Amino acid sequence: MSNDPDHDDAISADAIDFPAASPPGDDPLAALLGGGGPGGFDFGVLMEQAGQVQAQLMAAQEAAASTVVEGVAGGGAVRVAVTGSFEFQSVTIAPEAVDPDDVDMLQDLILAALRDAVDEIQGLQQGGLSLGDIDLGGLLGGS
Repeated sequence: MSNDPDHDDAISADAIDFPAASPPGDDPLAALLGGGGPGGFDFGVLMEQAGQVQAQLMAAQEAAASTVVEGVAGGGAVRVAVTGSFEFQSVTIAPEAVDPDDVDMLQDLILAALRDAVDEIQGLQQGGLSLGDIDLGGLLGGS
């Protein structure tokens, strides 16, 4: 290698043959970002629908939080009342479920009632969020 500037190996930008820019309608990225015509991505619609989903989720969480469900085990021998925000309200144990010689059974019944209550809460939370009112069909530019 030589330090002579006349023999420099650098390539000028003029020597590179760049492809011609294609119109936005032919560019998939431009189409995705909304510059590609009617099939483009509409961020306004996306943001509006995201806001609707968020509002529905918040309403479902509020409704679930104020709802009291009851978990039951052992045919009603153990009952647990809990809100949708997991505030445990009460535990009721039928006297016949208390056997000092079988404490393990009582413990299992209490756990089963707790699990039943959690399942009820999860059902409330899932059932409260319905996307039925939101048309996601046009989200990616389709109709």
